[in-house]
Order: sequence, then structure tokens, then C-alpha cells
Amino acid sequence: MGQPASKSTAVLPTWVNSSLLQGMLRGIERESLRMQSDGFLSQADHPQALGSALTHPHITTDYSEALLEFITPPQPSITEALHYLKDIHSVAHRHLEHGEKLWPLSMPCMLDDNDDKIRLAQYGSSNIGKFKTLYRHGLGVRYGRRMQTISGLHYNLSFPDQLFEQLQQHETDEALKALSAQDYRSHRYFGLIRNFIRLTPLVMFLVGASPSVCQCFMTGREHHLLPLLRGTLYLPYATALRMGRFGYQNSAQKQLGIHYNNIDGYLEGLQKAVKTAYAPFSRLGLNDAQGEPIQINDHVLQIENEYYSLVRPKQVPQAGETPSQALSNRGVGYVELRAVDVNPYSPIGINEDTAGFLEVLALYCLLLNSPDLLAEEQDQIEKNQAEVVNRGRAPNAAIAVGEQSFPIEAWSQSHLEAMQELVVLLDQCYDTTLYSKAMTVMQQRVAEVDDTLSAQMIEDTLEAGGTWGFGSQMAAQHASSYERHQLSAETWAYFDDLATQSLQQQQQLEQDSQLSFEQYLAQFR
Repeated sequence: MGQPASKSTAVLPTWVNSSLLQGMLRGIERESLRMQSDGFLSQADHPQALGSALTHPHITTDYSEALLEFITPPQPSITEALHYLKDIHSVAHRHLEHGEKLWPLSMPCMLDDNDDKIRLAQYGSSNIGKFKTLYRHGLGVRYGRRMQTISGLHYNLSFPDQLFEQLQQHETDEALKALSAQDYRSHRYFGLIRNFIRLTPLVMFLVGASPSVCQCFMTGREHHLLPLLRGTLYLPYATALRMGRFGYQNSAQKQLGIHYNNIDGYLEGLQKAVKTAYAPFSRLGLNDAQGEPIQINDHVLQIENEYYSLVRPKQVPQAGETPSQALSNRGVGYVELRAVDVNPYSPIGINEDTAGFLEVLALYCLLLNSPDLLAEEQDQIEKNQAEVVNRGRAPNAAIAVGEQSFPIEAWSQSHLEAMQELVVLLDQCYDTTLYSKAMTVMQQRVAEVDDTLSAQMIEDTLEAGGTWGFGSQMAAQHASSYERHQLSAETWAYFDDLATQSLQQQQQLEQDSQLSFEQYLAQFR
């Protein structure tokens, strides 16, 4: 897996036709910081007009009070998903206060020297609301608050049941044929996940968009970045610094041994991590000198969501279920592709080209043979990722596969060629040319490295005089685009109603609580 595929390698079984893909669903989660008019991170509360960040289904906050997260429901086509995301952006933009704008880059806008100026997200006085804020406080204590200002994009994708039914019927392994539909589906999704991990360097190379950072992001940290120009640091051939060691990292997680070879092993590893104390976190203490809690617990993971990964198996939790319980009870329902930078050139952080590419790639990962991912290969993949993150556009950048090494362009090209028959299938399924156009763009980026998003960003950052100049230019352009976007009266009413309902739901939660937060936390601990 991973080496330049020969032209004859057929990924697509002859019996698969486009009707088997009808019913695919995709949803998008996009994060974006609120930026003050002076370019610094917003210090203001989450706008009341957007509703409650605790209970709103589409507009919430992630780590910090200023980090908005926009979530579309599952949609039957890419076009509809992107349109829904545009609606959310337009609604949010019109409710921003004090001249704030949405920052368009994955790496943050200007940060104060003082970490305390990165405000933790607030969710009100209910126990669940306080718990969410405490979790974020724990992340800040463990990893520093700066890391939590990075924005990403998550692409959620599910394939229809009829595809899994046909795949299972055509299996030659009797053990796989004998699995329940739920277990077989999970088995195939875990195969997809392993292959996506193997091919993450391709994602970083083609859609990576964090080749540079504002100098303020590195305050107090040792690094090997170089000055691009005043106030901006970079690496000459970097693609996605967000995905490297300055991005979302968790030193404790390396020892977890969480693997993706099957659902049981994955869940077992995750459960162990949320129950195992970790000495460096124990030394931080559970409470401060005043007896106020500073982290939920001293475990490797405070809660399951703390596990940072490039891709996650997901199932929609029902009331009272943890993510693990949902997976254990109903198997994998969809995958969350997380290794995606925000595209600063798109007002909504993603365009049709990236979405089309991700869907072709996910189908490729699903259909391609996917052996277990063992430690030796995992180490090699991590080296490949570091190579692409730090120097993916270098003339001699190379991908190692087993004993061999390939120039990144040859490796990328071989996979894009092997995906071609899937592109045709998806275009047929949706009666569109979206997928073939997307892949033409990706082919062009492989052929001409200066056409990658990361190369384009370095050029535009230089022209704009730095990260702040480039980001603020794009933020202003995007603001105009949100204002031009027509929202129907129904859409306006829908979001107004959601905001009102979410505030009422939060209020209800605050009134319903029988336990004090101390009791609530003690029970959890």
C-alpha cells in the first residue's frame, strides 16, 4: 500500500455501479476565530444573537470563546452541503458585533503575549456547561492555550448501506461473510481509516494551507521556523504546519497504543486512556490553591474527545451516551476526516475542489485493500507526514514505502491515477462534472507545485506584508461575500428560531440541575 500503483491496479470491483453510491451523506464542521478590527483575537462574549453555544445545533464554539464552530447537518450532495455552510457563515457574520470579522486562516490571528487573553469558551451555569469549560481549562493547563486557537475543518462522510451489503456478498472470506451487517460496516470503515492515515501526506500536500504562522503564535516556544518577513515565520517548503509538531499534538497520546485494526481494539485503547493516570498531568494537580478544579482528572485523556487524530470513526450518540458507547452499541456510522486545513481563499473555508477530492479519496480508501496498521508502518507514516508538513514542496521531498522511497510527485500521481475510475463513477452518480474538475485541479497541483495552496499563500503573504496583512485582506473579501449571499426569509426565520430555542434549552438545563457542580464533578471523577 502506498507505492506508485501500476496502471493495471484496479481498485473498483467490476460489479460496482453508480447506483450503489446513491445515498452518500456528507456534513462539514468549520472553525473560525472572531477577530477584532485591530487584528487581535476577540475578547468579547459569544454574540447573544447567535443563540447558546451549548445547545445550538449549527453554531457553537470550540476551545476558546472566540473560536466559532459551524456545523452543517448531513446533506445529499456537496453542493447542498456547501450552500448550507454558506448560509451559516452569512447568518453568523451579520450578528458579529464591534466590527469583528471571521479570521480566514487555520493558524490564528494576532495573539497577546498573555495566554489568559485567550478566553475559555463559556457555556453558562449548568453542570454540563461548567464541565465543558473545565475540560477546556484542563487542555490549557496541559498544552497551553495557544495551541487551542488553531482552526481546522472536519469533513464527515457516510456511504449507503447497499454498498456495504454488496461488498459483503462479494467477500471470499467466510468469516467476513458471516459478520452482522453492523460489524461488517464497521470492519470496512476501519479499513478506510487505516488507508486514510497512510494517505494523509497526500491530503497535506494537496490541500495543506498553513505554511506560515504569525510570530505571536510561537511566543515562549522553541522552534525551527524562519522569518518570512517581519512578524511572520515559515518554512520554505512547508505545506501544513497545523498538522505538525506546532499544531494539535499530545505528548501523552504517543504511548496510548490506540490502533485502528478493529473496532474492539480501538475502543479498548480509548477506554484505557480515559481511565489511566499520567504522571505529568498528576503533577499539575486537580485543583488550584483555592480548591477550584483546574482539570477534569489527571488521566491521559480527560474525556474521549481529547484524543487528537487525523480521522475518527463516528456514530451519532443518543441521550446519555459517550462517543465510545455509541460506537460500541451501533457500530461506525460515518467517518470524520480531520486532517484538513481551512482554505483561506474560500469564504467558507472549503470549496468544491477540496470536497470532491476528499470524497474520491474516501471511496478509494474504502475499496483499496487495507492490511492491519502495525507499529513499524505507523512510524514510517509519521515520518512521511513530517516530511510533507515541513518540506512537502521541496524538489527532493520523498515518501517512504516499505524499503523503497519515491519522489512525492510520483507517489501522489500514482494514487490520483488509481482513483480515476472512481471519479467517473461519482460523476455518474450525481450527474455532475464536479469530481472530475476537482481531480483535474489536484493533478495540476502535483504537476506544478507552485499551484498548491501552501505555495500560493506564501506568495500572497509576502505581497500583503505578512500574515496579518494577508489574513485581514481575505477576511474583508469574505465579509463582502457573506453580505452578498442572499438568505431567504425562511432561512432567516429558521436561524432566528434556533437561536431563541437554544437559549431556552440552556436556561432549562440551568434550572434542572439538582446537584452542585462539586458533586457532579466528584461523580464523574
